[in-house]
Amino acid sequence: MGTKPRDVADFALFMVSLSDCVTRYWHHTTMAKTSPAQFVRQVRQEISRISWATRRETGTATITVFVMATIAAIFFLLVDLVLSNVVQFVLGLGG
Repeated sequence: MGTKPRDVADFALFMVSLSDCVTRYWHHTTMAKTSPAQFVRQVRQEISRISWATRRETGTATITVFVMATIAAIFFLLVDLVLSNVVQFVLGLGG
């Protein structure tokens, strides 16, 4: 199962195209310079777009996380106990 010359040429062309795209992207991202003042303005602009959660929303989310973590812990404890008993039963059959 050899590769056809056309397949190799297509692959080489693809690799050259990919390399060119990566080089252009890297050049664009590394060469774009902003002044410190412009950077600070951009940061302030982005911070103003953030929608902060209210105290009530934060409390509700925190309680929800604790409840779900407790449910998950109990579930995995029960699964562990069941699997442990199954393994002990299976190993006990041989002896």
